Amino acid sequence: MKVKVAFVCVHNSCRSQMAEGWAKHLGSDLLEAYSAGTENYPEVKPLAVAVMEEAGVDMSEHHPKLLTDIPEELDLLITMGCNVVCPFVPNKHSEDWGLDDPSGGPIEDFRVTRDLIKQKVEQLIKRIQTGEIEGLKS
Repeated sequence: MKVKVAFVCVHNSCRSQMAEGWAKHLGSDLLEAYSAGTENYPEVKPLAVAVMEEAGVDMSEHHPKLLTDIPEELDLLITMGCNVVCPFVPNKHSEDWGLDDPSGGPIEDFRVTRDLIKQKVEQLIKRIQTGEIEGLKS
């Protein structure tokens, strides 16, 4: 059974989308990955899509979603560091990754964020596999 993980941000237009992309790319055998936001937003940031494409992850079909668009119960809830106050979403474990939003900055800021998120997703997968996260089994 896969671990249900959701990455949450305010607009679901950049960091949470990248995290979902990496989780699906790196952990498709282990993770059922989602992303969502707490506010509507018209599109995923084009620079986020571009830098993920550079890394071999296709996000061209991604679009911003709200919390109501993802499963009501999760194993993991991960916020991106945007001081989001989320409505209660039942989960077994939650954490905040404290990532700066590259929106409005140059493409290099998006690349730095992309690479940080990749590392965090790789660490998350390893923590799930080793049983480090309480209450989860891979």
